[in-house]
Amino acid sequence: MQTKFVNSIEAVEPSAWNALTGADFPFLRHEFLAAIEASGSVGPGTGWLPCHAVLYDEGQLIAAMPLYEKTDSWGEFVFDFAWANAYQQAGLSYYPKLVSAVPFTPVTGTRLLTSTAHDSATLTDTLIRATQEFAAIRNFSSWHVLFADRHDREILDNRGLMLRKDCQFQWHNRNYTTFDDFLGELRSVKRKKLRRERRRIQESGVTFRQLCGTEMTDDLWRNIMPLYASSFLRRGRGPYLNEDFFKTVTKSMPEHLLVILAEFHDEPIACAICFRNDNTLYGRYWGSTGRYHSLHFETCYYQGIDYCIANGLTCFEPGTQGEHKISRGFEPTETWSAHWLSHPQFADAVDNFLDRERAYTDHYIDAVSDHIPFRRDK
Repeated sequence: MQTKFVNSIEAVEPSAWNALTGADFPFLRHEFLAAIEASGSVGPGTGWLPCHAVLYDEGQLIAAMPLYEKTDSWGEFVFDFAWANAYQQAGLSYYPKLVSAVPFTPVTGTRLLTSTAHDSATLTDTLIRATQEFAAIRNFSSWHVLFADRHDREILDNRGLMLRKDCQFQWHNRNYTTFDDFLGELRSVKRKKLRRERRRIQESGVTFRQLCGTEMTDDLWRNIMPLYASSFLRRGRGPYLNEDFFKTVTKSMPEHLLVILAEFHDEPIACAICFRNDNTLYGRYWGSTGRYHSLHFETCYYQGIDYCIANGLTCFEPGTQGEHKISRGFEPTETWSAHWLSHPQFADAVDNFLDRERAYTDHYIDAVSDHIPFRRDK
């Protein structure tokens, strides 16, 4: 077996990579990662430099891991800025570091990709050992595996990586047939609030279209991009992903794309760009130029819930953070990452911090769970 670190996903044959990832998880597909690279959304000057780990046996790809050299911590959604500051105060360099993740995509999934025809334990052990050796040779401060699923988390924990716990808010479809079925599960005061918010949008004259990838055109993307960019510009930075990326994935994986477009007098005023698989809708990118009461809630949440119910999807993951999601039927769900730091003293300090942070996160999840709006009599 031979492990390599390649500076482009295009160095890997698409069907071989996708055979490891499976067809149903859009964010690790070769097409998605290739679109991010080809569009220039990652690469020199972006803070993300691809160096994917790939493992071959007699020329056959048998294991892989998405991997990036990071020169900052933007676009990761697992915040380690305080760790970087501590390194700087100690006169050490935190950057560059290694990150195993999907850029700009806080979605839980596998990161250790292995062939089912080989022994998984041997392959994952080889990937982990090779990555740590690569980090040591290249003087990376650390290696971070973000939004790891349970299987990977257990493997990485057993190999000595430190686990970090956080939470997102997700909606679950309990065999609803209509939005009113979902509302019927909520307490009266919350049910009235959601109906009032939806009614305000209807009375304002805003209309919505739910567009799959095959319905998206270059002209539509041209109109939507300023909406998407507006959320970033308000925070003083440009958008992570550019128009070329969205046009590319529209052509290469249209079955995974959904755009929720809000219009007023046939003019686009807001959008939510989502991805989907057979059971989950992933709400990713939102933006608007119109100021309408409850527009954000309708575009990003209620339209997505409607879509999940109509299409039989069981879960809706609208992204990170946002406690306002709780009163709208989204429930706290654990997310995990794993971390390896090369500096022993800093590793001990971070390990101690993570013990305390996990306790806080558990307390936080328990506290917000008390505010879930579902009826207590069912």
